[in-house]
Amino acid sequence: PFLPGGFVGVDVFFVISGFLITGLLVNELNRTGRISLLQFYARRAKRLLPATAIVLLATAALVVAFVPKVQWKSIGGDIVASAMYVVNWRLADRSVDYLAEDTLASPVQHFWSLAVEEQYYLVWPLLLLLITWWARRHGRSLTSWLWIGLAVIALPSLAWSIAQTAYEPAKAYFITTTRMWELAIGAGVAIGATQLNRMPRALALVLGWGGLLAIAITGLAITVETAWPGYAAALPTLGAAAVIASGVAAGRYGPVVLLGTGLFRWVGALSYSLYLWHWPLVAIATAHWGELSVSAGLAIVTLSFIPAWLTYRLVENPFRYSRAISRSPRLSLSLGANFTLAGVVAGLLVALALPTTSGALAQGRSAPGAAALSQDASGQVSNQGRAIVESVDWVVPDPLLATEDVPEAYADSCQVGIAPSDLIACDYGVADGKTTVALVGDSKALQWLPALQELATSNDWHVVTYTKSGCPLANAMTTLDGTHYESCAAWNAKVLEQLTGPDRPDYVFTSQRRTRALDAAGAETQEAMQAALRSSWSTLTDAGIDVIVLADNPDPHNRVYECVAENMQQLSQCTFSRADGARSSAAPVQAAAAKGMPGVEMIDLVDAICPGDSCPPVIGQVLVYRQGSHLTATYVTSLSGHLRTALDAAGLTIR
Repeated sequence: PFLPGGFVGVDVFFVISGFLITGLLVNELNRTGRISLLQFYARRAKRLLPATAIVLLATAALVVAFVPKVQWKSIGGDIVASAMYVVNWRLADRSVDYLAEDTLASPVQHFWSLAVEEQYYLVWPLLLLLITWWARRHGRSLTSWLWIGLAVIALPSLAWSIAQTAYEPAKAYFITTTRMWELAIGAGVAIGATQLNRMPRALALVLGWGGLLAIAITGLAITVETAWPGYAAALPTLGAAAVIASGVAAGRYGPVVLLGTGLFRWVGALSYSLYLWHWPLVAIATAHWGELSVSAGLAIVTLSFIPAWLTYRLVENPFRYSRAISRSPRLSLSLGANFTLAGVVAGLLVALALPTTSGALAQGRSAPGAAALSQDASGQVSNQGRAIVESVDWVVPDPLLATEDVPEAYADSCQVGIAPSDLIACDYGVADGKTTVALVGDSKALQWLPALQELATSNDWHVVTYTKSGCPLANAMTTLDGTHYESCAAWNAKVLEQLTGPDRPDYVFTSQRRTRALDAAGAETQEAMQAALRSSWSTLTDAGIDVIVLADNPDPHNRVYECVAENMQQLSQCTFSRADGARSSAAPVQAAAAKGMPGVEMIDLVDAICPGDSCPPVIGQVLVYRQGSHLTATYVTSLSGHLRTALDAAGLTIR
């Protein structure tokens, strides 16, 4: 809490890396007139890969020992991607994947910055060689053309970073193309080092201490709400460049007074091993014990100095300074390949060793789900004794695979992501059905597709979906991660125009998760959301379209499927209060908005989702919840009979 922008250390790291590695390459060019790619990558392999493999192997073992089984598959894939130095792209995809909303922070998430660095060094040495060849062939100044080459990387990367951060900040944080300019800044300091070393001492002192101050200010003032990296990252990166650039000229009165002390240098020597070790221990402890206090987190980071020091002394330095390995680049690369393979195998073992909780036992058995709950003509649920039990030997879907039990619309790429505002329509049910039903809203609307598909077959419906992640059918501005969700507002305008056009449906089914919208004063309120919903629904009813609001289901506030995987014989451990879950859902806001509106009917199936005062995790051998507060597709399918009864009871016999 006292250092909210501490993550800018990554940006400082990129500048330092760009300076150090480019300095080595340029020195080699000046000394020998060439760059040995074989030697370069051999040095990288023996420097990075032995310690990396040790930490990945240890992380894999700790995951199996302490992390819930439902997370193994995802983390195993992360370990493989980390060993291959591509995990940043995997994390970038996950950051904008609405279905990954409650995935735990990966214990190897920190490898993303190392992946960015290594991907950059696949390009930069080759570009240096190309520039050197061209400059010599044409008799041009090598230094001048090195600056041009640097600009070719830095300027497009900076422009893309600014654009992508504004468009998809979560993805922009991880991808290589938005970060290359930061490494290029460090490279620029290395190229200009000879001239920078001759700057006046007074200027160097101002530059050095000013740069250090810029880094400190960023760490204290920036928060996770700041769109990053984008142009905001210029402050810590330029600050880091200023500290390095001023070093020689500033002399003993510069930042070296602080940074050159024994403690800083000792931590600096351990920095790579410490970087590798600290985060897996924090992430795995969080997965095992729950959210850590600040003191507990700091204690774990402090303890991580022990394996970091051991790795530094017993693995990192022995390989780094081995004369036999240094004499043979091929041996270095061979050892690196084997260490990489060890990391890949460790990740695969974690992902593929995932046991099945109930899959084999469930084969060939009937799981009625909500159909096991009796109901009368009004939809009143009863006879729950046989449907809700304390222990089960099997359940569908398997809790370990619950996050994959989603409507088929996801596989069909029917849900619009966070950034785009494109209108995507997907067709289900009977292609030429006499009744057209549109399912519109966010993922909480889309979760009802399996039930509508069941009813479509027997009732001659043509079902069309229009859904967007985190975006309710509401005529107002909402927010997402603290920023205006402008693509949602644009999508809403398009979808209302489509629904009221010549291809208008007969009915619109809608649901949502969000409960607040921005009012005229810029405050987020439930009243603004109610007004926004009524506005959108009125547009539809004025066009002769009946609106059916599917009440949001209770929010469990925990990973129900994860709890069930660990407590198959004590399912009561996974129940939650119906009153609390309903209160934090969007149902109260939906009900208030729908009240008294002609042409709008609200259907609430809460009794079939949560019979009684406590919501059970399993009903009729079917797991009720997947990630977040979403229902499994299997359970939604079993709710089709309850939905049919509720529609009939409301006088909405859709044929």
